[in-house]
Amino acid sequence: MPELPEVETVARGLEQALKGQRFTKVQTMRPDLRFPFPEDFAERLVGKTITDISRRAKYALIYLEDNTVIICHLGMSGSFRIYKEAPGAPDKHDHVLFETDGGVWVRYHDPRRFGFILLTTRDELPHHPTFKDMGPEPLGNSFNGPELSARLEGRKGPIKTALLDQKVVAGVGNIYACEALFRSGISPKRQAGTIKGARAEKLVSAVRQVLEEAIESGGSTLRNYSHTDGELGYFQHKFQVYGHEGDECVNEGCTSKIKRLVQSGRSTFYCSSCQR
Repeated sequence: MPELPEVETVARGLEQALKGQRFTKVQTMRPDLRFPFPEDFAERLVGKTITDISRRAKYALIYLEDNTVIICHLGMSGSFRIYKEAPGAPDKHDHVLFETDGGVWVRYHDPRRFGFILLTTRDELPHHPTFKDMGPEPLGNSFNGPELSARLEGRKGPIKTALLDQKVVAGVGNIYACEALFRSGISPKRQAGTIKGARAEKLVSAVRQVLEEAIESGGSTLRNYSHTDGELGYFQHKFQVYGHEGDECVNEGCTSKIKRLVQSGRSTFYCSSCQR
């Protein structure tokens, strides 16, 4: 599933292509994705100008002039494909077609249909069921050591599992949780409630660093993920622990091998010597 850096890359690509343009045609090729399309979906978008595009956690948000907000989640295999000239016939997995007055065509492509596209308004967005209980953005100023410590207070489960809880911090997924814990020297098995003080500050810094590096590199390419322009990300080549079970630890002087364990149904990769 695309994680925060991938969605940030998609949002930036959509912003570059669509901001300031007006939807002239919107067509759904089926009644639903993971969820049914909102009633009068196309009618609510056609004729409206796109004023901004951003990201919240793992969701791309498209803002329109009438304060409508399009909430987009890519699921396991979703992608937006941007065309600067009229494309051919839709692929069987192209489920939503958008056209603009600026000569841009966008298609939402999703073979597995685990993604979804919903509508809300600017005023209702913070209260939308998807976002109302969500934690701070990991790249924002509100995510810091004291805030993380407060959200982990009293938690007896492992820190790796806690980092995946969107109420603790928004948008951190399995891959980048593994990488951040390795960089901060914290064991994924450590009790979450013990992450305080300097340890919390170190983890916050590692989370921010690994996400910023991934965004800079254009996001990761896993399974069917691709950028809006069809180019692929390369951050997976920089993974230090994720997917490296049995490989030697990259830290200088460490001779241990990367281990794998399963936590809450997700694979965790770590170095038992470097992470405590």
